[in-house]
Amino acid sequence: MSDFKTVFSKDAAPPGPYSHAIATSSTIYCSGQIPCTSSGEILTQPTSSIAQMTELCIQNLSAVLTAAGSSLQKVVKVNVFLTSMDNFVEMNGVYEKAFAHKPARSCVAVYQLPKGVPVEIECIAVV
Repeated sequence: MSDFKTVFSKDAAPPGPYSHAIATSSTIYCSGQIPCTSSGEILTQPTSSIAQMTELCIQNLSAVLTAAGSSLQKVVKVNVFLTSMDNFVEMNGVYEKAFAHKPARSCVAVYQLPKGVPVEIECIAVV
């Protein structure tokens, strides 16, 4: 018997060749979520704002955490990837509302993200 299980949520963006998360008896490791709906529609600029895209990333993480038996309130570590730090303030405004308990966080600028999106968010949570 395995010490972990793979987690998939029909309410989050469809994953690639990986699981939405891996859950152990005490911890959930979520794959990065991009601003993509559960039906596969990717939000892009200028049609969608960084705030809207960040909200969708967080909604996807919430769906994955729920499927794994946890929640955003149990997140202990977040990694945010931005293609431009010019988007930091707008992303952070949405982030602060979702993670009021202030989990540990890293936010880094990267050259590119999958599907050309400007933001991706991953997290670790407890059960």
